[in-house]
Amino acid sequence: MPAELTDILGDLVSVNHRLTRVAARAAQGSESPAVWRTLSVLLTSGPIRLGELADLSRVSQPTATKLVGGLAARGWIERTGDPADARVSRTSITDAGTAALIAWRTELAAALLPYFADLSAADVDTLERAVAILRDRVEATERQDAPPPSAAAGYRAADTAVAAR
Repeated sequence: MPAELTDILGDLVSVNHRLTRVAARAAQGSESPAVWRTLSVLLTSGPIRLGELADLSRVSQPTATKLVGGLAARGWIERTGDPADARVSRTSITDAGTAALIAWRTELAAALLPYFADLSAADVDTLERAVAILRDRVEATERQDAPPPSAAAGYRAADTAVAAR
């Protein structure tokens, strides 16, 4: 991977975190970012076990347990039995949770609008294209458990070298 792309990707992640903080501050939200991250994970993943939810939400399992309890009490998520293992449950977002998440995202976008209202049409098109590229890459990553293509090729080459010995 070219060093320039590595730098761009590092900057992208850093600026995204900063933009998220600016948006949350501008929207004056009172919810923990973990609430919205958890709902976002459930929206994209479908019903999942608590451990997987904790991992994808980037919180500890005790924190995920607390989040799930609070979100279930609000009716934003529900827990159902796992058909593969009766000892565990799966957590999923409800229609009310989806509505709350969409409302929060709309509020964030509205709060950011004054900071971006003076962008040229070309810059807006560039942002739209960048979002599409990022969405495609993230969705492809979420659909597979395999490492990225270049890393997988490196693993195959290493496996071949070991097998040749």
